[in-house]
Amino acid sequence: MLVEKPDTIIGRDLEWAVLERFLRAGDDGSLKIGIVSGRRRAGKTHLLTAAAGAVGGLYHVCVQEEGDLSARARFAAGIAAHGGIAGAATADWESLLVSALDVAARTAPPGRPPLLVIDEFPYAMAKAPQLPGLLQLLYDRAQRGEGPGGRVVLCGSSLSVMRELLSGTKPLRGRAMVDLKLGPLDYRQTAELWGVADPETAMKVHACVGGYPGYRRLIDRTPRSPAEFEEWVPDTLLSTGFGAFTTAEVDYLLREDPRITDRSAYHDVLGAIARGSTTLAKIGAETGRSKDAVRPLLRTLESTGYVARRVDLVRGRSSISVRDPIIRFDRLVTAPRQGQLELGQSQQVWRAMRDTFRSQIIGPHFEELAREWVRRFAAAELGREEGFGEVGTANVQDNAGRAKYEVDVLGVQGRTVTFIGEAKATGQRQGASALERLETIRSALAGLGYRAEGAVLGVFSLTGFTPELAGLAGPGTALVGLDRMYGR
Repeated sequence: MLVEKPDTIIGRDLEWAVLERFLRAGDDGSLKIGIVSGRRRAGKTHLLTAAAGAVGGLYHVCVQEEGDLSARARFAAGIAAHGGIAGAATADWESLLVSALDVAARTAPPGRPPLLVIDEFPYAMAKAPQLPGLLQLLYDRAQRGEGPGGRVVLCGSSLSVMRELLSGTKPLRGRAMVDLKLGPLDYRQTAELWGVADPETAMKVHACVGGYPGYRRLIDRTPRSPAEFEEWVPDTLLSTGFGAFTTAEVDYLLREDPRITDRSAYHDVLGAIARGSTTLAKIGAETGRSKDAVRPLLRTLESTGYVARRVDLVRGRSSISVRDPIIRFDRLVTAPRQGQLELGQSQQVWRAMRDTFRSQIIGPHFEELAREWVRRFAAAELGREEGFGEVGTANVQDNAGRAKYEVDVLGVQGRTVTFIGEAKATGQRQGASALERLETIRSALAGLGYRAEGAVLGVFSLTGFTPELAGLAGPGTALVGLDRMYGR
């Protein structure tokens, strides 16, 4: 019997299907382990508490900087409460894990294996590093029919610790049936989450906080129009008294990874990347650090998902960008005016930084949403069942015209170009010159040996299109404004 996803969970259809399969009936009595990870605010707890509630599972959350004795006592109390027992003695971790699975077995519906969810598992591991080894012991015993079976889900926000659980010779390597990583919701799901019907407002909110559900619960009101957005930013993201104040939030994000000890160094690197330093050499020059000093900082930030390398699909070179919207917003808007914000001058700061927001955040973000539209939605909406292959950016050299073009959106499948797009977040409508430029790029790609004659030419605009361009658009052309981007 399938477990229906609750209506309170926006998106996450794939993730719920993976969990549902993991929890499906037909248990052979063995112990199966699942790993769920994702950065802070990704909605892991909401997803797992819903799954545990659906199958009578035992959900337990660990606490940061809690002593081992206190952690075991609280786990014992949680086991007792779940099983309706008057009280339970504090025991060693092995006994507690066995007891938890036994109690979960008594509360599981008929035909369902017992479920134990341990949320923020890295916090418990900090004081009890033997926990993965004990789970390996229980796993191996269950395989021999000598111990309790069921399902154990380990969850955590420290991505490096969760990744390490399954690496090298670690005890749980090769023993996890599920390794589920929760990323952000897509931009359409984010609009649904926030309840924003206006596409421009939805896009701006997404540019600030991304697709992380946790921020919705931190903020008491939602902007419904561009005018309300102008009031919403200084009243929430730039207000030091609110939990969504971006500098405090970024500091929390960096604290989640135990490898990040010198947070000021990471703040410097993130700021340099957000301002446009996209290579190792440029980041080093702006921060006053050598390449060797910057390289490990970048590796850590990439592994956490806060920054990403973007490969030029034609030239093969990579550039580095800030992947997390709230970090980008903080480094570009909040951090430069921190002193004023601490004096309560959020309105003045927003007036001063509004142009920075438009040029350095909205512009690049609109380009990224254009690429996401091609990846996620264009195949169905343009009737191309096979999709558009790899989607990214490129620099294209036009040898005939002796010019070089930056391509905002490029889709390729091997040596076949499937999509060429230009995305502009300016106040002017896109005109016929945009289509002419894309046709020139298509010819240049053909000159470089690509098959580009069947590529869709896409023009993306925040403010619409001129009648001339609309008249020129044919079957192989896609004009994508915000309404179409948001499926309206």
